[in-house]
This record gives sequence, structure tokens and C-alpha cells, in this order.
Amino acid sequence: MQDETVHAVTVGLPPGAAFRLFTEGFGRWWPRDYTWAGEACQDIGMEPRLHGACREIGPLGFRCDWGRVIAWDPPRHVAFTWQVGFDRTPQPDPDRASEVEVSFTPQGARTEVLLRHHGFSRHGADAEAYRDGMAGPHGWPLILARFAALAG
Repeated sequence: MQDETVHAVTVGLPPGAAFRLFTEGFGRWWPRDYTWAGEACQDIGMEPRLHGACREIGPLGFRCDWGRVIAWDPPRHVAFTWQVGFDRTPQPDPDRASEVEVSFTPQGARTEVLLRHHGFSRHGADAEAYRDGMAGPHGWPLILARFAALAG
């Protein structure tokens, strides 16, 4: 089984601005349909620092962490655990989480944003189907298209 999926978009921002939009502006571009709270989601994002929480805030302040920042190198690179199970349930055990790495490379006045999601085998029996879903048109391609649309 291939244990990763890789996707790239080029945006009309310099690396620093693209990095900030990706990490600190997460709630501005992440699809609400892809949260646990849906339209009731108050915020989704990551704490912009090493070991920061990737979290969603729902109605009445309900908080659900869905990962941790494991690499923080602005404006070049960020990585975080993906602690979301195949069935979209939270996965509190980081040993059963995959990882998402995102790099920001200057391309003149633009930036290539390269996303690599790997370690699907840690999600267990549904790992291959999970990887295929995240690689498919309703996975990372859709999510990164939302980011690119906002980034220009």
C-alpha cells in the first residue's frame, strides 16, 4: 500500500504571507463541512507554535483537538499530527495518527505550497481507503483549492 498522498498548489502570496494564512488563518479557508460541528463550528485552527494544538471550537466553547504541531519553521515548513480516524472520530493516541507536512517554496512573487500526508498505515484496517479518500477529489485537492482561492 502506498502510505502517502502529495498535493501542491501555487498561490499569489510570498511564502511568509502564505504560511501565515495556512497556519493562523486556518478558519478562514478550511471547509466547515469538514469539521465535527459543521455550520455551528465557531473556530478551527492551530496554535502557531511547536507543540501547539490543532483544534476545533464548537457551540458553547466545546473544544476538540484533532492534532499537534510537530514542526514549526516559519515561513518554510509546518507539520502536524492528523488525529482523525477513518470514520472522522477523534483519535487521541498520537501513535495511531498520520502526519501532514506542508512546505512553502518561493516561486518568484508566488509560493508553491506542497502538502504531504503520510503514515496512513497507523490508522489501522481502513488505512488504504482513508488514503484514497484524502487523495481523491473531496480530500486534499478540495481543501487546498479552498486555501488557494483565498490566497489568490
